[in-house]
Amino acid sequence: MKLPTILLVGTLDTKGHEVDYVRRRIEEFGGRAVVLDSGILGAPPDDCRVDVTREAVAEAAGLPLDEVRAIGTRGEAVAIMIRGVGAIALDLWQKGKLDGVLCLGGAEGALLGAAAMHALPVGVPKLLVSPSASGRRPFAPFVGTKDVLVMHSVIDILGLNPIARSVFDNAAAAVVGMARNAGTAVEGLSGRSVGVTMLGQTTPGVMRVRTVLEEAGYEAVIFHANGVGGVAMEELIEEHALVGVIDYTLSELANTVKDGIHAVGPSRLTVAGAHCLPQVVVPGCCDFFNQGPLETLLEEYRARKTYYHNPVATLVRLIPEEMVELGTMIASRLNGSKGPVHVVAPTGGFSLSDSPGGHLWDPEGDEALIATLERELNERIPVERVDADVNDPAFAELVVARYLALLDR
Repeated sequence: MKLPTILLVGTLDTKGHEVDYVRRRIEEFGGRAVVLDSGILGAPPDDCRVDVTREAVAEAAGLPLDEVRAIGTRGEAVAIMIRGVGAIALDLWQKGKLDGVLCLGGAEGALLGAAAMHALPVGVPKLLVSPSASGRRPFAPFVGTKDVLVMHSVIDILGLNPIARSVFDNAAAAVVGMARNAGTAVEGLSGRSVGVTMLGQTTPGVMRVRTVLEEAGYEAVIFHANGVGGVAMEELIEEHALVGVIDYTLSELANTVKDGIHAVGPSRLTVAGAHCLPQVVVPGCCDFFNQGPLETLLEEYRARKTYYHNPVATLVRLIPEEMVELGTMIASRLNGSKGPVHVVAPTGGFSLSDSPGGHLWDPEGDEALIATLERELNERIPVERVDADVNDPAFAELVVARYLALLDR
């Protein structure tokens, strides 16, 4: 049986002996380690094996290491080395010389290791061990849109002690086990796979969408529209892994209006259209933007309608003027679509909380959004009003029927 090959990433000038310990454990657990030195300034210990040198990493990013060292700031140098680490990881995987990635790293070291992980397809084992995987730090730079497993090292990565050995042993065993017993790039997405967006506030509707799609012979691939899920869906579109989109939940756009927690960049809601894919768009969860715990709300939002979603998440209602701005944003992004688009708008509410009697119910605001879409979308994109709420099973069934009709076109 072929030994699983694990790319082991670390800054060997500061973590050389710790990385070398993990290398030996990978090999004892039945794997093969390829050690990549992502360090910049110092030199690795003489007794530590290096398979991919820091010089090779810099060259993969397009610069000699001496120029990287002289670039000006540590942050700029790390950004260059991140490119090199990602390029090498992808090249190794494409040549069949990589079955998983493990990184030991502090703040910058973890970002360097994450670069290797972000370059690889979903399904390839990815494990990042770092003291930065704790507290109030954002995890987005580590995880991105990929299936990165993040493990808190508990102690800083300097020296071998009982805690370090226990954590490192678990990490080595985990990545070898994943690579040997499972870990392969995702396969099977095809011309029957449809991307669908969802949040908890649109779950009942999307559950019905999934069932009806499956009855029609299609596979629903559901993405959590939390600022990452929609972007991940669009990355798969660019990889030609999806045949179409039912963008049922546009909370990421609503968050972008107010820079909420789930905000996204300017490409969201443009990718499917650029690739000529059929898409049905529903303004699910367009009634609110996401904030943190209720007690942390800015004073300017405290007079608004809010919904206590959980101890760390509060939903804040968009006011009518902001709904007009949101409608304009949605229309401008959809108007460039090269493929067929159909907008289906529920007049009875955009979320579980935006329904008659709900905490966020505001028919005036919802109407402002729908009217803006009707006014600003070009004539080839219909806006269909439906007297129902977004989670009504009949509404969900209609949405799927409109998607199937686009396929016929």
